[in-house]
Amino acid sequence: MAISLAKKYQGKLEIMPKIPIRSYEDFALIYTPGVAELVKEIQKDENQSFELTSRWNTIAILTDGSRVLGLGNVGPIASLPVMEGKALLFKFLGGVDAFPLPIKVSDKEEFIQVAKAIEPAFGGINLEDIESPKCFFILEELQKTLNIPVWHDDQQGTAGAVLAGLINAIKITGKDKNSKIVLMGAGAANIATAQLLIKYGFNPKNMILIDKEGPLYAERGDVDSLMFKHPWKYELAIQTNSERVKTIEEAFKGADILIAASSPEVRIDKKLIRMMNKPIVFALANPIPEIYPNEAKEAGAVIVATGRSDFPNQVNNSLIFPAVFRGVLDSRAKKITDEMIIAAAEELAKYAEEKGLREDYIIPRMDEIEVYYRMAAAVATKAVELGYARLKLSYREFLESAKERILRARRLSL
Repeated sequence: MAISLAKKYQGKLEIMPKIPIRSYEDFALIYTPGVAELVKEIQKDENQSFELTSRWNTIAILTDGSRVLGLGNVGPIASLPVMEGKALLFKFLGGVDAFPLPIKVSDKEEFIQVAKAIEPAFGGINLEDIESPKCFFILEELQKTLNIPVWHDDQQGTAGAVLAGLINAIKITGKDKNSKIVLMGAGAANIATAQLLIKYGFNPKNMILIDKEGPLYAERGDVDSLMFKHPWKYELAIQTNSERVKTIEEAFKGADILIAASSPEVRIDKKLIRMMNKPIVFALANPIPEIYPNEAKEAGAVIVATGRSDFPNQVNNSLIFPAVFRGVLDSRAKKITDEMIIAAAEELAKYAEEKGLREDYIIPRMDEIEVYYRMAAAVATKAVELGYARLKLSYREFLESAKERILRARRLSL
């Protein structure tokens, strides 16, 4: 079905002009000689590029195709359908014009140079489907050196969605920020999730990250080498697992929360869930979760979330990235920070709470469109508060602007 749809439409995207062309004379305004006036204004002040061109609403979806979800290292050309799909979601859910840009590069340094080279064309960059730990290095370097917002959706988008879900899940279950949390998988998603949860106030001493070698802890045999090969994982090995738990069974015993974001072949047995303490279970691998909701419930889980839309409680980065970029583009922000992601997660959680929390409704669905412009306004307002916004409006002004742009995009897409 997906292939026949792609053949019918020959891709998911096209470019259409905004300005109507009614006569031959219009060309003199939209191109030469009229365009020279715009060039001169931008030459005097580069920030005018956000007012006089489409840059204000345009981002690049930049990938090397080295870790496409569920498919692995497929390379840049084969990754293009995924990037097109992402661009469609950016437009439909966020009103953002996103350009798929798979690039053929050999290493992280070359990737960074390409990103730097394309900065003048875009208002932001969404990094996508890049293998770990390369993705951490690329993100940190670009965040330091570029003057437009850069984020890695597999890290920060997933982390933001998890935080939103947890904010409400712990309200329902009576758990708190000192709960024992097991993070199954120590790739881009869970490392970023652990970092964001710590930033939000969850106790790192009560977190245990599990990778292919088992639980991470400060004295594990390979930790010294991680200092050089994977400093992000190294930092979490030092900060977490204060009891130095060494086996998976010990990690699960008495745990309150499971956040599984691992490779598709990983399965979590019901016996591990039974060892937990009336747990919250987030099984986020796609398309096959580490444990299916019915199995987790049978084993005693109180709340279960997956990354899939055909089960209740979809905790997926698609709830986060369209609104975050709507917010940073509307405010002409120079950066995306953890504080801005937390603002989005809190607004997402608040919306669900207002609708009425249940064990099968801890986070809004993707079709609850109002939450996207509320999150966008929260992100934009936080950008102003932090001093990263080029355009400083009120929350209400950002809300109305985001609503108008998102609803317009949806009308055009129907």
